[in-house]
Amino acid sequence: MTDRLVLDGVGKTFVVDRAPVVAVEGVNLSVAENEFVSIVGSSGCGKSTLLNIVGGLEEATHGQVRIDGVPVTGPGRDRGFVFQGYSLFEWKTVAGNIRFALEKTRLSRAEKAERVAHFVNAVGLRGFENAHPGQLSGGMRQRVAIARALVYRPQILLMDEPFGALDAQTRGMMQELLLRVWEDHKVTVLFVTHDVDEAIFLADRVVVLASRPGRIKRDIPVPLSRPRPYDIVAEPDFVAIKRDILADIREETLKTMATPPLPG
Repeated sequence: MTDRLVLDGVGKTFVVDRAPVVAVEGVNLSVAENEFVSIVGSSGCGKSTLLNIVGGLEEATHGQVRIDGVPVTGPGRDRGFVFQGYSLFEWKTVAGNIRFALEKTRLSRAEKAERVAHFVNAVGLRGFENAHPGQLSGGMRQRVAIARALVYRPQILLMDEPFGALDAQTRGMMQELLLRVWEDHKVTVLFVTHDVDEAIFLADRVVVLASRPGRIKRDIPVPLSRPRPYDIVAEPDFVAIKRDILADIREETLKTMATPPLPG
């Protein structure tokens, strides 16, 4: 497969109370076209920072991010973002929120309407086109956010704990929905989560970040067939992968607990 996304020696240093703090260091990662990669690690290991660098929301202190060989210098329409917070416009309808992502495109009004209708249907919101976010459940609001991120057909979808605020049952349904949409539309996905079950269930590979500074500790393939039934979480192969990842995260968490606190 062709590499769509390449992180080459990516690092990020912040200044806290005039002292440098290395958040991410020497990350080398290649993600193929249409591949689904989850990123996990202990709290504060730099998962979201790394995702923001790929998204162009933060600038790397060292190294380079490339998409199809072109260096990332800022946000772009080749990347779609879905955050834990839904970030919807409360005064716009479901269709209006999704259509907003197409405002600066050259699509005709009819083309925009057709594409919005397609993604409303893809995320299971047909019949709710004219509803406002305040009338929707958390899971439905997140479906709108996913549709809005996909409607302009980005090459890469960046997801930062998108289901973290949902209850367990809704979260499971959203994971299955995401896989269906991903399989239909074949977009490269970089998915940050604290939930190890979620990371394995969704991904082709799970990248475990070491703690402070964030760097790749292990890159673990997930050789489970697709499509994946949700009860696969109880299968021995799934449990074995989970055991290894949890051991890595625990080891890194213990290191963090033994590390002196940051200045201030």
